[in-house]
Amino acid sequence: MSDQGTNNGESGNGGAQNGEAPQLRVLTQYVKDLSFENPNAPQSLGPADEQPSINVRVDVGVKRMSATDFEVALKIGAEATVKDKAMFLVELDYAGLFRVVNVPEQDLEAVLVIECPRQIFPFARRILADTTRDGGFPPLMIDPIDFVGLYNQRHQQAPDAAAAAKPN
Repeated sequence: MSDQGTNNGESGNGGAQNGEAPQLRVLTQYVKDLSFENPNAPQSLGPADEQPSINVRVDVGVKRMSATDFEVALKIGAEATVKDKAMFLVELDYAGLFRVVNVPEQDLEAVLVIECPRQIFPFARRILADTTRDGGFPPLMIDPIDFVGLYNQRHQQAPDAAAAAKPN
């Protein structure tokens, strides 16, 4: 056995230290905020003449907690309407605390806004499905999200929007 110490991130995040591989660990994940509105119940719970139109919004926020720890918040909102009448509105702010070690600074933003949300998305999706089901509707099963596309879209739209996603 060697007498090497482990790098627990104390030396910072900038690039591979001593040839160590990049590491990404989920320390914890949690619901920060959850809201469900069923404004037209019980009338909205009966059989509908047509399929509801469902508008889904997704955003990712990053907050630096320490040199190696980041809170990544996945914000998902969905509104279902039929003939301009609201069926339900659900909003979820689901976050994870991630430890990122030995990732080069130029790659850090991409790791935080692509890979971190990708890891917590299945849990957020289940919470939204359970919430809409518990509200009297069929479970809302959101399709997998293309976080790479979201990242690229944010960078193409405006540098200001991309800067908002950078860890602060």
